Amino acid sequence: MSGRASFSNDPMGRGYCPGRRWGQPLLAFSLLLLPLPSRVVSQEKPSGREFKISTDVELVLLDVSVKLAKGGYVSGLTKENFQIYENGAPQKITEFASGDIPVAVGLVFDDSGSMQPKRDEVINAGLAFVGASNPQDQIFVVNFNDKVRRGLPEGVPFTGDIKLLRSALSRDVPQGQTALYDAIAFSLRHLDSGRRDKKTLVVVSDGGDNVSKNTLKELMQIIQESRATIYTVGIFTPDDPDRNPRVLERIAGVSGGESFFPNGLGQVVPVCRQIAKDIRNRYTIGYTPVHSSNKTALRKIHVVATAPDRGKLVVRTRTSYWLPARGISAADRSAPVQ
Repeated sequence: MSGRASFSNDPMGRGYCPGRRWGQPLLAFSLLLLPLPSRVVSQEKPSGREFKISTDVELVLLDVSVKLAKGGYVSGLTKENFQIYENGAPQKITEFASGDIPVAVGLVFDDSGSMQPKRDEVINAGLAFVGASNPQDQIFVVNFNDKVRRGLPEGVPFTGDIKLLRSALSRDVPQGQTALYDAIAFSLRHLDSGRRDKKTLVVVSDGGDNVSKNTLKELMQIIQESRATIYTVGIFTPDDPDRNPRVLERIAGVSGGESFFPNGLGQVVPVCRQIAKDIRNRYTIGYTPVHSSNKTALRKIHVVATAPDRGKLVVRTRTSYWLPARGISAADRSAPVQ
């Protein structure tokens, strides 16, 4: 893998964009399939209390970010501004919240040999992300090369302590190969232990993988069954033989997240600040899915946001999720990470 950062002409740091026209409608959300009590409460505005959901019937919970076509986040929308369709059928919105809701978030950073020249800037980017995030976020760090390792001390699954996070980001020497798929699979499982309903990963890598036990196909299914929105940041040069921007785009896209490809190392910090801002400017929208059979099924989702006084909205959307067979929980479906 190359030891230099990637370069592109996109000032937003999204220079590699095959098959995508930036500026198309964009609506980003992650999916969370949860049990929920039959009595649900819509929350139009954030309160001082944590947004929390607890259990009895299944709920599809979407984490939604809406932007204007020319940039900028769209705030002040209500649930009447949104329509959700599952397999083409309109769904009744039963949960709605807006505002800066704390999340559980994992920083998943490539620590292979090719990252050595980029190390200082990548660490600074991780710290910039933490500084721009909600102070109540639960954060953890995963470093990976040939092996996948938790960065925080034993017994500390999550933290908001900047000193612990700085140490976690810088504890290992970059070396070896890259187990990207295993690192993401491990991090998704660790996210499940967080106490925040909203869950996110930020993955910084060149997208290459040469030693994982999980295949890309297996990882994509794990992501599709997960709760998390995944943001990916690709750092590589055009001549890097191990770069794989399409994998980073697929990982982000299937989760409802976004991929970034900075113009150079100097853009990695601004990109991570932008990701933190995006996480803090979302709507949470939920509905109860209808079982049409007793089998696990892939459900297609389409979300529409309209606001006549706001003009054209920019959208990105997770397009599908796996609805488990009736009576099967997400925990029952989760296979151990090898």
